[in-house]
Formats: sequence, structure tokens, C-alpha cells
Amino acid sequence: MTSLLVELQTEELPPKALHKLSEAFAKNLEKSLASQNFLADGSVTTVYGSPRRLAALITNVLPKSPDQAFKQKLVPVRVGLDAEGQPTPALQKKMKALGISAEVSELQRVSDGKNEQLVYEGVRPGVELAVGLQTAIVEAANNLPIPKVMHYQLSDGETTVSFVRPVKHLMALYGSDVVPVEFVGLKADRVTMGHRFHTEGMLSIKSADSYEEQLQTEGKVMPSFEARRAKIVEKCHEMAAAMGGEAIMPEALIEEVTALTEWPVVYESSFEEEFLVVPQECLILTMQENQRYFAIKDAQGHLMNRFLLISHLEAKDGGDAIRSGNARVVRARLADAKFFYDQDKKTTLESRIPELKNVVYHNKLGTQAERVERVKTIAARVADLIGANRDEAIRAAQLAKVDLLTLMVGEFPELQGIMGEYYAKHDGESEDVAKAIREHYQPRFAGDALPSTAVSLAVALADKLETLSGLFGIGQMPTGDKDPFALRRHALGVLRMLIEKQLNVSLSQLVDIGYEAMQTVPGVKDSRQELLAFFEDRLRVMFKDMGYSAQEVDAVLAANPATVLEVPARLEAVRAFSQMPEAQALAAANKRIGNILKKSTEAIKEVDAGLFEQDAEKALFEALVAVEPQVQALYADAAYTDVLKLMAPMKAPVDQFFEDVMVNVENDQIRQNRLALLARLHRTMNLVAELSRLAN
Repeated sequence: MTSLLVELQTEELPPKALHKLSEAFAKNLEKSLASQNFLADGSVTTVYGSPRRLAALITNVLPKSPDQAFKQKLVPVRVGLDAEGQPTPALQKKMKALGISAEVSELQRVSDGKNEQLVYEGVRPGVELAVGLQTAIVEAANNLPIPKVMHYQLSDGETTVSFVRPVKHLMALYGSDVVPVEFVGLKADRVTMGHRFHTEGMLSIKSADSYEEQLQTEGKVMPSFEARRAKIVEKCHEMAAAMGGEAIMPEALIEEVTALTEWPVVYESSFEEEFLVVPQECLILTMQENQRYFAIKDAQGHLMNRFLLISHLEAKDGGDAIRSGNARVVRARLADAKFFYDQDKKTTLESRIPELKNVVYHNKLGTQAERVERVKTIAARVADLIGANRDEAIRAAQLAKVDLLTLMVGEFPELQGIMGEYYAKHDGESEDVAKAIREHYQPRFAGDALPSTAVSLAVALADKLETLSGLFGIGQMPTGDKDPFALRRHALGVLRMLIEKQLNVSLSQLVDIGYEAMQTVPGVKDSRQELLAFFEDRLRVMFKDMGYSAQEVDAVLAANPATVLEVPARLEAVRAFSQMPEAQALAAANKRIGNILKKSTEAIKEVDAGLFEQDAEKALFEALVAVEPQVQALYADAAYTDVLKLMAPMKAPVDQFFEDVMVNVENDQIRQNRLALLARLHRTMNLVAELSRLAN
């Protein structure tokens, strides 16, 4: 079966978008051809993407799409045929619009339940690949996730077209044949450009299947994004290991340098050891952000004065000029970082505190200085709740935002908190205070580490509670997919800290503390209920992402656990309960009991065993009385799974009760007593989770 290759050669594509663009182009092309029935069984698409090209190789492509039988509903019979059975103008118009030519006798009459319809059954002839590919290219290009569209004129000086970057060449090969298609004023051919510096002139591609090999051997271009990425990662790890170190390779940087090079070559260079006195985070970020270098750490985790750089040149001198040139460039960058660091250390964090009055936090919530006072208040109360040092929590909260005023953080905002720790240590602050300044931003993202000390936890919780309480208080809640203040991340961070750090503190307590601190701000409304609901929504998302079902989560949250710390254990108990053979029957019975109690308007009294008339109600009461002390003891020990296991033997007396006993009898005393029995049973069954939520 024949392969198809399509390539758009362009000017330099945006590196941070290249991977997505190349994947989308190939996927869109494949999708369009598949929808037109050009792809045979076993067809495979290979994605290509380099700084100056988007391409895709698709195997098992048909030269012509197969004929397709189809049915087309036209118009109701009463509309399409006149009294003599001849076609009306309405029918003729419809058929013309659809490109259908047929006699009335060739049309079917089919009832749709309301009207008798005229239906045409025919065969739609297949089309040549050139026709289908022309459609596919346009669809693929029009549906790219283009960050910013460019508008440019074609060589005729009149026609304006739009694409992510100007297109220079279009290649379309079916096997070894050129497919006659066009795009943005270009006609397809078999030529492309090789490496900008290592090759000259155009490169003629023999066939679709030889594209990648020819580009690599003759054009000095690796068209596969994944292949280039793998080469860069492997070579960097290999070279770093040879130095006795490990390359620091964040995913975003790997993606970017892969997108910047067509023929990646890894070189090693170095900088003066004197710069290592600067905090390594500063040096690493400088190298990554400004120069796209990979820093190297030694076996002890300390930054080395060597780094790796990715070039697209195989230098004749072995890379000596490239190494020395990059060393000169990075030296200037690191000198700036050292200057910032040295200057910042001349002024203590404490002496900078008054300057926070000049930094606006939010136009409705005041300055950073005002915000810091609120965070201090919250941190003090949270510290008391979780057993952290109150004074150190207050001190850390006071200094937490001051590094925003430093030169280093002004240059690299990503270092906020990190530089605060270094400067706090330099100023002689305690270890816990310094660490809390760094860690109060944690978790910064999904999966990030949590604060490591009680003081850090107190300040981190305070910082996030102030943010959530304040923004909810002024009506800045997230809507849909819009969350400009990252409130979902803040809420998730609070929940993770409570659960993973085993903090026995209720959310309502924390929300109350946050709201009380915000009372100093005019215009802040009481939005505690909205915020608690927001936390509950985050909890649902969190545990669903962990693999729990919506019913399991609903059942636990409906029981209103005192703290979120209880939720994981309750969920595990519910999951274990769900595996029991009695689970569904007990859940259904629980639901039935709940419905009975909801319909009753009578005050629930204590159960009076002397009013029982039926053996079944006596048996249920005795079973309940026998199990209650065990349930209460296990529940007090948070042995939730064991609590629910005790419910299994209740199935038989519950089933017998509903089989033999009528609850809503006319006798008031008997009815109220039976309702009281059911209410007592309902409370016991729902201690861990509302079991009715598990009923199918």
C-alpha cells in the first residue's frame, strides 16, 4: 500500500508552540483523509516537526476513495409529488441542490412515523486522492492551535493569506509521484530545504517513504521532533555523567531547545567558579531563561561551574569557538545575577517592610503591606490550631512578601520566596522563619512538595486563606475555565496540606478565621458558604482524580465529616463496604428509610420497646441495640471500615422489618415509635457515609 507525505516548509515557527502545531497538523490531516475514506486498514501516521517545517507521513493511503452507497431523504410525498404523481418544483429544486438526477419511479417512499418521505438511494462515486488531499490540507491548516496568526502577501503583491508563519514550499508525494494540490498560492512539488548552513540549494525527495532518511543524510535535518528530543536528552545525560554530574533538564526547556534546532549538537562549556557564591537557583534560572542552557549538578546536588548548550552546527573546530562564545555570554549574565545578589544583601528584609505600602496587591483589597497584616493575623491563629510556634509564624508572615522588592526577584519573579529564604538567613533570621518564607508559596503547582515544617504550614495556609477569603469576598470567584487568580490551585493546596500533613483542623474553622481577618477591608462580603462549597467541589475533583467514584465521594461528603482529614479513611471504608454482598440491599434500605423520614412531619421521639407489636420490629431493635456500642467505639477510634462491616448482619432484620411491618399506621404512638426506630437506625448506618448515595 502506498504512503503519502505532506510538508509545509515555513519561516521559523514559534518554538514553544511547535510540538503542538506539528502534532495537530498530522492529526488533522489524518482525520480529514479518514473521514473521506482514503485510509486503508493498518494506516499509520508519523509526525514531523522542525523549526522550519510541519509534515506528516501517512501509510496505506488509497489512490481513490471507494464508492459509497447512501440514502438521502428529500421531501414529504405530499410536497414532492402533485396530484398526477409528477415531481413538483419543490422536489426538483431539492434534487438539484443535492446534485441528484433521478426519475420519480427511482425514488423510495419511506414513513418516518409522521409523514411519508421521498428517499433517494444511490452510490456516491469515489474521488481521486488529489481532490481529497486538497480538502484535507486546507482543513488541517485551518484547525491548527496557532498562538498568533500572521498575515502576509504572496509574490503577486496583491493576495493576502494567513498562517502561523509564511509558507515557502509545499511538498505532497504519493509514493514517488507529486500530488497536484495547492496551498497559500503554492503548487506542490517534491523539493524542500535542508540545513540552513550545512547544505546548499534545494533537496529533491525521491518518495514519501524516503523523506526522513534523505533529510537526515543529505539535508542534515532531523524532521522528527521526538527523535531530536531523544537525542538531546540522551547526549546531555551522557556528557553530564562523564563530568561526574547530572544535567538539570526541565521538560519545558527540553521542548523549547528541541523546537529551536533541526540538527542538534550538544556542547559543554563553563563559567568562573567565583559565581558559585550566588544562590544556585539564581544561576540555574539565569542559564535556563536567558540562554537556554542545561545546568549541571554534582553528586551532592551542588551546582557545577559547567553547563551544556544545544547548537545546530557541527563546528569544524570541534566547537571551541561555540564554547568560548557562550562562556563569554553567560559570564555577563551571571555577573548581573551576582550584582543583584550583592546589592540586595546590603539591605535587610526588615528595613524594606515599609516599602510594601507602595505595592498594590489588589485595587479593592489594598496594598501588600495591608495584606501582610491580614496574613499575620491568620497565621497566628492557624499556628495555635496546628501547634506551630506562634511568634515565628507571625515573623515569617511579616517577611514573606518583602523579597518582591529586591533586585533579584524583580529580574526573576520565579525566585520569589526562594530569595527571601537566602536573604532571611543572611539577616540572621531563624531557620524556621527563613524556610517558611520559601515554602509559604507551596504547593506552587499540582504534585509540588508541601511545606515541611509547622511554621511553614501555618504561613502557607494563612497566605492561601487570605487570598481565597479576600477574592471571594469581593466577588472574584472562578467561572467556567477562567481562574485568573489561581483560586482552584490555592484551594487544592489547602486541602492537600490538611490531608497529607494530617492536620486535624476543620475547613469551617479556617474559613471563619480567614473571613474575620478580612473584616478590616471595606466592601468585603460574607462569602463563607460559597467558599466552603468551593472547597467541597475541589475535594470532589481531588478524590475523583484519585480513582474514587462520584457516588463514593458523595456518600462520604454527605455525612459531613468534621475534618477533611477523615475523608480518605472514610472513602476507603465505603469502597470496602461496596464489595460486601449485603451492600446494595443495605444502601437501598437506607434510601427507603431516608424517604420515609423525609415525608414525616412528626417530631422524632425516643424508642419505647414496650410499644412494639411485631416480632420483626423487636428483632430489629435488639440487633440495633447490640451493635450500637461497638459502632460507637470503633467510630471514636476512626475505624471506619470496621464500622461499616458491622452493618452487614443488619441486613436480615432490616429486610424482615420492611416485609412484616407497616410504619405509617393510624395509631399515633405505634407510628411515632416505628419512625423513632428507623431514625435511630438511619443515624447509626450513616455515621461514616450516607449509604443511600451508593444505591443503584
